Order: sequence, then C-alpha cells, then structure tokens
Amino acid sequence: QVQLVESGGGLVQTGGSLRLSCAASGSIFNIHTMGWYRQAAGKQRELVATITSGGSTNYADSVKGRFTISRDNAKKTVSMQMNSLKPEDTAVYYCNAFIDSGAAFRLYWGQGTQVTVSS
Repeated sequence: QVQLVESGGGLVQTGGSLRLSCAASGSIFNIHTMGWYRQAAGKQRELVATITSGGSTNYADSVKGRFTISRDNAKKTVSMQMNSLKPEDTAVYYCNAFIDSGAAFRLYWGQGTQVTVSS
C-alpha cells in the first residue's frame, strides 16, 4: 500500500523559515509529479508548488521567491524550503504525488502537517 508521510511543520515567527519533507513508501513503480498544497482554516485547499520527475517546478504567485520545492527520486521524497514566512502562510500543508504502483496510477495525499506563522 502506498503512503505519503509529511514532516517538518511547526510554529515559527514572521520572517522565519521551515522545511517540509514528504516521503513515499510502499509498492511504487514510478513517481510522477509531486507537489505541496495548503489549506487555511475556512478556505479551500490551494496549490503551493509542484515538481515533475524531471525537475520542472511551478509555484503559486504568493510564494514565488520565498519557497523552493525539490525532490530526491532515489529516496522517493519531496521537500519544500519555506523562507520569509508570513502569517498568511499559516495552514495545513499536504504533499501529493501521482504514483504508478504497477497495479494502478493515481494521486495520493499525505495526512498533512500544520504550519503556523505568528505575527
């Protein structure tokens, strides 16, 4: 069974930094695009950043220049360095990945990790 497990969330002051990581495990044949989404209280889940298996990246305008997504294909991980954090970055952050398990190709989600930025 394929799982995505996030780590690295926490509480940080405005202007601080955090690094989120997400590890995929289970029966995995290939991992395609991976990404980070976030959901603030009372709001819809939104895209933060994505990265293809070839390393092409895409960012939400609100995080460009502050967040950097990366992945390690050998370790089956995706990470996101978040700098110059703002209170509006407070949300539950979820990683996702399009994974081919050999039996199926589908989108998987992690359980989420809380990021809180205090003003």
